[in-house]
Amino acid sequence: MPVDRVLPTPESRELLALVTDLARNELAPKASAFEERQEFPRDLVRTVGQIGMLGLTYDEEYGGGAQPYEVYLQALEELAWGWGAVALAVSVHTMSCYPLATFGTAEQKQRWLPDMLGGDLLGAYCLSESGSGSDAGSLQTKAHRDGDQYVLNGTKAWVTHGGVADYYVTFCRTSDDAKRGISTLLVPADTAGLHPQPPERKMGLLASPTASILLDNAKVDADRLLGDEGSGLKMALSALDNGRLGIAAVATGIAQAALDAAVEWVKERKQFGVPVAEFQGVSFMLADMATGIEAARSTYLAAARRRDLGQPFGPQASMSKLLATDTAMKVTTDAVQLFGGYGYTTEYPVERYMREVKVMQIFEGTNQIQRMVIGRHLTR
Repeated sequence: MPVDRVLPTPESRELLALVTDLARNELAPKASAFEERQEFPRDLVRTVGQIGMLGLTYDEEYGGGAQPYEVYLQALEELAWGWGAVALAVSVHTMSCYPLATFGTAEQKQRWLPDMLGGDLLGAYCLSESGSGSDAGSLQTKAHRDGDQYVLNGTKAWVTHGGVADYYVTFCRTSDDAKRGISTLLVPADTAGLHPQPPERKMGLLASPTASILLDNAKVDADRLLGDEGSGLKMALSALDNGRLGIAAVATGIAQAALDAAVEWVKERKQFGVPVAEFQGVSFMLADMATGIEAARSTYLAAARRRDLGQPFGPQASMSKLLATDTAMKVTTDAVQLFGGYGYTTEYPVERYMREVKVMQIFEGTNQIQRMVIGRHLTR
């Protein structure tokens, strides 16, 4: 059923109506087939970009939509209701634009940002490595200055859009300084020496490619350094706060889709001569699912509104990511249970929803890391 939303302007209500229509009529009907083929829906992502979703939160001066985060996240949630992989693509792309939009020079933004926000290009965010996931500061990919270029060597892991992105925002070590040794480079996909590896074989989000990126003496012009040398770790962690809100919204959207599917199923399915929905145990499950989703939505919106007001929101971003993804895991598992044996088959989408949300408890910082962030905030 449609979510009853509180939106700040008539413009935002029109935008959400457009996104909702797209999610229900263009994305949802195609999701299962693409997921089964493990095919990235690049044309559909471009369609989403053409309505402004790939640059929704950024300045109009550079082609963005200048929308507040509370609007962007609700639009992202609607996309996720239709298809998690497309919503994830928007979230990751939005995060990949953040270092340039926030820390780039005016010249850099004028040169590259309009194309990144325009809808045709797709970005990737290269922070993790095989030995540095949660501990981002221990990354080992290196870049050294050689005249007017940087030369990169190393391997980035778990890169969403690896092999299909047009550019890679790459965090690399430019010195051995523990706190200020990491820098950020905007690396074009056609850079010589940049080699996407075969996609990972995953449990879910099969239409969203995840791959390692090998950098073998990859040469990048020095003017593609974003911010100062050594400012990369601060930049990465700042971007992750925004990305966690995106994942919270995506997880909430998938959970809402699972609840909606379960409600329709139990209303139609009969046992002992009555609809399953009339059993008190079933109605209580639905009530708990709906309450958890509403709490997740309220938590990510509260964090987004803090961000829109310019207030600190890092701990709230961690709380929203933690709550939304744990809730989505429970809701989708319960949806499979309510479908009974049918829920375990690929004939219905609830098993896919369950597989998709599992990874959301892991990426953008595991939920154990979110608990550490929140705990440190409380006790510092």
